Amino acid sequence: MLRVLLLSDTHLGFDLPIRPRVERRRRGPDFFDNTRRALAPARAGIVDLVVHGGDLLYRSKVPASLVQAALEPLLEVAECGLPVVFVPGNHERSSLPYPLLAAHENLHVLESPRSIELNLVGHDLAIAGFPCEREPSGGRFHSLVAATGAQDLHCDIRLLCIHQAVEGATVGPSNFTFRYGRDVVPGHDIPSHFAAILSGHIHRMQVLEQDLAGRDLAAPVFYPGSVERTSFAERDEAKGSILLEIMPDASKGGRVASWEFSELPTRPMKIVTIPVNGADAGIVARRIEDELAALDPNAIVQLRLKGTLQPGAQEALHAARLRSLHPVTMNVSVRGWRSRTKS
Repeated sequence: MLRVLLLSDTHLGFDLPIRPRVERRRRGPDFFDNTRRALAPARAGIVDLVVHGGDLLYRSKVPASLVQAALEPLLEVAECGLPVVFVPGNHERSSLPYPLLAAHENLHVLESPRSIELNLVGHDLAIAGFPCEREPSGGRFHSLVAATGAQDLHCDIRLLCIHQAVEGATVGPSNFTFRYGRDVVPGHDIPSHFAAILSGHIHRMQVLEQDLAGRDLAAPVFYPGSVERTSFAERDEAKGSILLEIMPDASKGGRVASWEFSELPTRPMKIVTIPVNGADAGIVARRIEDELAALDPNAIVQLRLKGTLQPGAQEALHAARLRSLHPVTMNVSVRGWRSRTKS
């Protein structure tokens, strides 16, 4: 039995400027903390393999110091002797910046279509994968899988690691469903002879076993989701990682015996509507203060203004004034006035 820990979309560096111009609580440490929490089973030695499904970083162009800091949680696991596989995502522009920083015998970066052969817990394992492909439809995905060479390898377990949107994946409060398009992997392109497809890119935890026509996929697709909420569209979603137990089967590439989603702690996200029609700065400030006082002091809040502000009422929405209206532990932004207003 092989135990695999799957996490993805850690987006490290989000809201974590190197030289902040304003002293306020930042969300960046939340992403680092949850990444390390997600990796706790690996550090404790209760898994055999770690897969990071991509978007380690919050964007592609970042300083080397951030890449080094972002790799540290993975390297800590690698130092324990566990193999770690990383798939570059779209936030890495399908490649890891400063790749030399990832140099470690136990950290394997799928920087091109290839397969990694390992022997873990007495089983021969092939871990295939490739970086995020922006247009995987039209047979491109099938060609990339073939280029890994995994299906030609004799092994007990095969895993495919990707960073893609697969037909049937859902996101957002409206449950938007990925159906067809150049950026969507068709369900019929999911290859056979793999125990599972381990993927990042979709921030909501889900497991796909059928296409939109109800036909069984050749292998289940596992999305662990992101480790933290990156937008208010994710405010009601649980965040975490997935632990899979995989049985060997050389004829089929193995099979998933069981899987479990481990939820991570997240700060509450709230959208608050403030009526401002005809209100002056003092009234707007009092309404904001009253609404925020009723929330968890650690909340991440988006204020949405309803109505038309009186001349001069914008004073209540300036960042410095806004910070005086809520606990220092809270993050508050305003939508409907100036998108840059954050506190």
